Amino acid sequence: MDAALALIGEDLKNVELQFKKDLQSDVPLIRKVGEYVLSSGGKRIRPALVLLAAKLCGYQGDRSVPLASVVEFIHTATLLHDDVVDNANLRRGLASANTLWGNEASVLVGDFLFSKSFSLMVRDGDLRILKVLADATTIIAEGEVLQLVVTSDLDITVERFIDVVRCKTAILLSAACEVGAILGGAAQEQQAALAAYGMELGIAFQLMDDTLDYTASEEQFGKSIGHDLEEGKITLPLIHTLQNCSADEREVISSVVDKELLSDEDFAKVLSLVQRYGGIEHTIATAREHVALCRKHLECFPESAAREALADLAEYVVTRVK
Repeated sequence: MDAALALIGEDLKNVELQFKKDLQSDVPLIRKVGEYVLSSGGKRIRPALVLLAAKLCGYQGDRSVPLASVVEFIHTATLLHDDVVDNANLRRGLASANTLWGNEASVLVGDFLFSKSFSLMVRDGDLRILKVLADATTIIAEGEVLQLVVTSDLDITVERFIDVVRCKTAILLSAACEVGAILGGAAQEQQAALAAYGMELGIAFQLMDDTLDYTASEEQFGKSIGHDLEEGKITLPLIHTLQNCSADEREVISSVVDKELLSDEDFAKVLSLVQRYGGIEHTIATAREHVALCRKHLECFPESAAREALADLAEYVVTRVK
């Protein structure tokens, strides 16, 4: 990961400066909440994808940094809204914004970041990029609603679950790659390949995130362990378990999922079943399959440092602990 980011280190520093510039507002609370969330950590994978994809496609102009900032603004807006919907109290190991400033402020600052993102896109003036990111934000919103619909659904299929992941998480990584391709004037085939790379990367990223909800410590994960389960989110480790466990074991899982508050004992029961039926190993193996597809989508590009960095970035996803 570090080697991949070293290729765009200076540009990433400039993205951080761009955040501060784009957060300017006459309302102090907007800047306060926005800076808190944007400075709370994270690997900046989405801005990195814009920059690396643009570099891969030969772009040498000055639009990639502002557009990378726009993509991270969109991501940050979704985080603010997600934490309100999920009643989260931790984000990247720190108190979530809604815990510190309340749900109203978090939702409204998220709205500001969305609005600001579109203002910045219009200023850039490329309708192709505006369409890619506008479509992505629409799909993200659909994904949020779809996740709400399938909450606590023990009969959710793998296909339905992956649909949610594509909409909620992967689409923005795909769009980030596509923005870089458009900046670099890539051929249609290469633009589609980078969009597909980003989609597979996003799926792998979310699958690994889902395993961490069962396996990491709270310090490693940066948010409460078992929170997804408590919120009724049926992710792949549990879906695999449900497809292989007995009827009695399914009842145990059902009784836990139906509870509003999850005790350590409840979580231990489900974790024991997930471990027994190899839910974690199955999910990691599935994530690796998507990473292999990432590498395949890069094959239409000649070998370069940027191509290798994107391949390394995909590999990082299945080895990360946070």
